[in-house]
Amino acid sequence: MMNPKSRTVDQPLKVLVLHGPNLNLLGRREPETYGRVTLDEINAALSKAASERGAKLRMVQSNHEGALIDALHEAMDWADGAVINPGGYTHTSVALRDAVAAAGFPAVEVHLSNISARETFRQQSLIAPVCLGQVSGFGWRSYLLGLAALLDHIGGG
Repeated sequence: MMNPKSRTVDQPLKVLVLHGPNLNLLGRREPETYGRVTLDEINAALSKAASERGAKLRMVQSNHEGALIDALHEAMDWADGAVINPGGYTHTSVALRDAVAAAGFPAVEVHLSNISARETFRQQSLIAPVCLGQVSGFGWRSYLLGLAALLDHIGGG
C-alpha cells in the first residue's frame, strides 16, 4: 500500500471518520443535547462535503474501544488524516489517545455538544492534546467544520 505522505497532487485526500460509542443512536438518544440528525444523515453530509473537495472518506462507527483503535491502526496505511468523535471515550481512554498519537497523521476531534459547558467530567478531553484541533458545540455541523479544517490543513483546498 502506498504511503499517504508520498501522495501526488492529483490523488484525492483520504480521511478516516471515526464515530465512537452511542453515536449510532443519534436522532434518538437525548435529542435535546445531541439533536435529531441521525448518524446516517451526518455521514451523507460529510460524503457530500468531501466529494465537493475531491476527498475520499472511510467511515467507521463502533461502541467498542478496541475496534476504534484497530480502525486507526489500519488507517495508518492509507489515510491522510482523521475526523474523530470519541464519544464517552473522550474522557476515559488513554489507549484511544495513544492510537491517535501513534497514527502519525493529523486528526480533528469533534463533538456535537459543547463539552466545555457540560458536566465537569466531560470537560476534560484525553484526545484533544494529540489532535490538530477540536470543534464542539455546533451539533452535526461540528463534523463539517472539523472536516473542512482538516482538509484545509492537509492541503485539500
